[in-house]
Amino acid sequence: MLVSDFHYDLSEELIAQRPPEVRGTSRMLTLDRRTGAYADHSFADLPTLLQPGDLIVLNDSRVIPARLFATRSGLTTQHNSPAPSGHIEVLLTQRLSSPEGHNDWSALVRPAKKVQPGETLHFADETLRATVLTTGDHGERTLRFAPVDDFHAILERIGHLPLPPYIHRDKSEPNTPEDRERYQTVYARKDPGAPGLASETWVEGSAAAPTAGLHFTPEVLEQLAHRGVEIAHITLHVGLGTFQPVRVECTEEIRLHAEPYSINAATAAAINRARREGRRIVAVGTTVTRTLEHIAREANSAEIQPHSGVTSLFLSPGLNDDFQLVSGLLTNFHLPQSTLLMLVSAFAGRENTLAAYAHAVAARYRFFSYGDCMLIT
Repeated sequence: MLVSDFHYDLSEELIAQRPPEVRGTSRMLTLDRRTGAYADHSFADLPTLLQPGDLIVLNDSRVIPARLFATRSGLTTQHNSPAPSGHIEVLLTQRLSSPEGHNDWSALVRPAKKVQPGETLHFADETLRATVLTTGDHGERTLRFAPVDDFHAILERIGHLPLPPYIHRDKSEPNTPEDRERYQTVYARKDPGAPGLASETWVEGSAAAPTAGLHFTPEVLEQLAHRGVEIAHITLHVGLGTFQPVRVECTEEIRLHAEPYSINAATAAAINRARREGRRIVAVGTTVTRTLEHIAREANSAEIQPHSGVTSLFLSPGLNDDFQLVSGLLTNFHLPQSTLLMLVSAFAGRENTLAAYAHAVAARYRFFSYGDCMLIT
């Protein structure tokens, strides 16, 4: 299929710039993927729309303040000036495994052409320093940070949450206090690690929020449990793929960046029980969907075991569209011609999905990360 087959028209005024005033008060469009029927609801209706015995799976990855600003010094800076120069924006996308224990990261930088291997980036008056090791396509760089006592504490202090580029903020305030609270799920992991699951691929958090989870409140989670809906968690750290636009014409040519995930013993057991008993498994977000479907394919009909790994699974109509675990999906509205819209179309059908999106545009739903959501069953 063509990437352009997943286009729809959207007015910029429908792109949500801020979350709803109260978390959990978003609108929600329901879509029956068998019939294509859709209906207007509110997210607060979710507990009544799910069935007792459903298993709902959440991504508990925590968004890290991965957006940094740097000056540079090195090979391509002005030779007649010893002081760092330039203004470089850096987005950390994934911690890299290093047998020697180095603090290496994949990152996106801009302007990218100025930042070449061998240069040094200086952050927040030398609070952090990083050497550029390698370059990649479309602004990708590998950075090695100089040793510090507590890298993550410094990151929390000087970094900014990596809001998507369609959410506009003043350059003097890349995040508002509201963003710090609301661009994070209420159930995000407080610790960066994965207890009991050793993996060389483990990283510390996400470079973007699993946005379908932003609607949940403790009260809604309590109502779901009271109704008899089982709740489980996986962890998938959102990385570079979220920020890279599709640059090919055909969906068959799309290759996603690998992202690390982890599934613990309790969640593996819950999925195995639901599968045996024929109960619905409802994924909250495309990150959960990709992870569960990757795990199902790796298990190859065997019982799922707790483990960590990486996934680059791409789901699109005609490509890996035989969903083996997920039978329900709660998701936000996604950008035109994006891999996330393709995933939703693989689950619900392209025609059903685009018809529901056309209704959402006409009904003035709010779109993208801070916007409204869809429940597809």
